[in-house]
Amino acid sequence: MPDFAIERQCRGLVCGIDEAGRGPLAGPVVAAAVILEPRRLPKMLRDGLDDSKVLTRQQREACYCALRRCADRGAACIGIGAASAAEIDRLNILRAALLAMARAVTVLGVRPDIALVDGVIAPPLTCVVQTVVKGDALSFSIAAASVVAKVTRDRIMRGLAPRYPGYGWETNVGYATQEHGEAIRRLGITRHHRRSFAPVRLAAEGDLPLFAALAVGLA
Repeated sequence: MPDFAIERQCRGLVCGIDEAGRGPLAGPVVAAAVILEPRRLPKMLRDGLDDSKVLTRQQREACYCALRRCADRGAACIGIGAASAAEIDRLNILRAALLAMARAVTVLGVRPDIALVDGVIAPPLTCVVQTVVKGDALSFSIAAASVVAKVTRDRIMRGLAPRYPGYGWETNVGYATQEHGEAIRRLGITRHHRRSFAPVRLAAEGDLPLFAALAVGLA
């Protein structure tokens, strides 16, 4: 379970940063930056917040709503940034994810003194940056950012699903599934698909066996 041990070692205002959506075939990559006031967190978050990947959808949604309530009463600051599929194709997914992180910090409303970033590569920020390997499982602030980014991105994709029926985005939220691959072959590529991703091209060309082989690494 994450805690505030890393945050306590830092001087000044600390924000946690994480992203969601590097692997999907469609949709944006979304990042969140979160500043928390530990003493004002509700018990539900202290006991239940974790890396978004180990939480169920229901648990993530509950934590997200609790974090939003904290922000409403001044116990947290939340910034969200994104990079579109077109930006991912132009920049590559890593640079687009770092751009989304920088955008998230820009809209925080306050300038952090230090940013704790999940992973090993630092985004271009004006504050001190400390990368933390598997930070979403170690740092409470990064875990909060991981939940906000994941829930936000999933909601974006589910919101797009009715406008692009047949791709299964209401359930696969843009990730590589057999249904998604077959829909790309049958319906074509939308403006939200990442054309630079090989599985998108393979599915569009009808090479579903190779699509399935590559999709395993993206799931």
